[in-house]
This record gives sequence, C-alpha cells and structure tokens, in this order.
Amino acid sequence: MQNTIFDTNFKFPGQKSVYKGKVREVYALEDDRLIMIATDRLSAFDVVMPKGIPFKGQILNQIATKMMASTADIVPNWLTATPDPNVAIGHACEPFKVEMVIRGYMSGHAAREYKAGKRMLCGVPMPEGLKENDPFPKPIITPATKAEMGDHDEDISKEDIIKRGIVSKADYEVLEKYTQALFQRGTEIAAKRGLILVDTKYEFGKTKDGTIVLIDEIHTPDSSRYFYAEGYQERQDKNEPQKQLSKEFVRQWLISNGFQGLEGQKVPEMSDEYITSVSERYIELYENITGESFQKADTSNIHERIEGNILDYLKNS
Repeated sequence: MQNTIFDTNFKFPGQKSVYKGKVREVYALEDDRLIMIATDRLSAFDVVMPKGIPFKGQILNQIATKMMASTADIVPNWLTATPDPNVAIGHACEPFKVEMVIRGYMSGHAAREYKAGKRMLCGVPMPEGLKENDPFPKPIITPATKAEMGDHDEDISKEDIIKRGIVSKADYEVLEKYTQALFQRGTEIAAKRGLILVDTKYEFGKTKDGTIVLIDEIHTPDSSRYFYAEGYQERQDKNEPQKQLSKEFVRQWLISNGFQGLEGQKVPEMSDEYITSVSERYIELYENITGESFQKADTSNIHERIEGNILDYLKNS
C-alpha cells in the first residue's frame, strides 16, 4: 500500500489555529492567510472511514484548483497559491454556515427523498412524474447546514436560513446568483469532457473587506455527481442505472455491506485490495473530469514533502 496522509500536526511560522474538517485541515496564519491541506481521508454518509485512500487528497486538490482557475472570471475565489499537490493557500474568510447544493437531475439524496413520497426538498417543489436520474425542468438549489466533523449536514430552506439569521437576505441572494453561474460553467466544462454535471455543492466565505468568495473544493468527485453523457438517454429509457463518475460507488459499496451512517452501524472492513481499487477509481475520475493524465506525487515521505513545500513557499512569499 502507498503511504497516505490521514492526519497532520504541523507548526508553521505565524500559525494561530487549526481547523480539522472531514477531509481537509486548515491552518490559519496571523497574516490572514489560510493553508488548506487535502488529506487522503474518505468520508461517506458524513462518517470518516478508518483508512486513507492513496492520492485522493492530491486528486481533489488538483481538480478543485483547476476548476477555481476556470471559474475565476465569474466568481471571485479565495485561492492564491498551490505550493504542493495536496495544498492550497489563500485568503482567510469567514465561512457561511451553509452548503449551496444545486441539482440539475433527480439523483442521490433528492431521488431517495422522492422515492419516499416527498415532493418538497428544502422548500423547493419537485414535479410529479419524474423517475430517478431524470433532469429537473431547471436546476434547483437545495441548501444544507454545514456540519462539524462526524455530524450530519441537514437540509434547510432558503426561508429558514434567512429567518434564523444564518445568512442575510442580501448575502443569500449573492450566493444563489453565484451558485447558478458556477453550475452553468461546470455544466459547460463537463459537456466538453463527454460528461453531465448532475449535482454539486459550493461553499462560500466573506473576506475581511466584505467580499463574498468561493472557498473549498469545487466540481470534484467528492462534492459533485457526474454521469457519462454517451448512452444517458438510452439508459433512462430502459430504466437502467446511469454510469456515474462520483463517490457514489463508495456509498453503494457501504450500503451493500450494511452501512448508511445510522446509529449502531459499524463501518465495514476495507481490505487493502478494496482501498487500492478506490484509489484507481479516483484516478479514473480525475482523468475523465480534467481530460489530463494523472501524475502521482512522491508519497515516500508525504508529511515531510508537504511541510517542506509549504515552508519554502512561506519563506519566499
């Protein structure tokens, strides 16, 4: 098995705090910069799996930074540098405590809710007569509250977000506008790769000067669901499952092994062979989403590599 980065405990010059999310670890510096390290942790059903996936952090970080660059003309983002394949550095922001989930198709969580008889998701109506993986008449925004590590994100409506003062009405309308523009751009990028961007989530923050910016990962297989465009309609017509590019294959494996993140359920044992297969699948996702060949970074001393690259960058910036 390759070395993985599961946890970090760095001490950088000017460091004032560390935040550990489900997958990323964020080091805040006194000069209002953030160092975001994408670990190889794997989260599903809001539960962090006990073993890391080789190259997963590198894959997510590199897809996210490429997508940030390709959307910077429509939405400002927090990113200023990527000194290591697993690292992004940028402006400190106050994150909004909501995830802006947008869905172009009735899949995943929306499909499970629909199957259960619900026709309203986060205060947004879902039309009658849809079957799983059908497109919505137009994309719908279904926000979720941002969970701490190990907690479950919760569906919430726009009205409740504003009423509870989680986000102001004026700011929420900016988040909505940005979410729609990003999804449109993501859809166009995916189409060039022969893919359909099914659904995704965006996270935003506010800089010290009050600018709303895009933060965290975007258009990655962890934050998004993709279908292959070729054969999509044929599969729908035959009521067959869609060929997916997303983390859904991990969720399905967990479900088939009796785990959905519910109380009392135990995470099934992931063999080295299975972990290698997940790593290979993530590499396939990277190459399909970016259209580029994946270059594996040296993982022989992964902690030392990351720390050295960050310290070199900080010394020279």
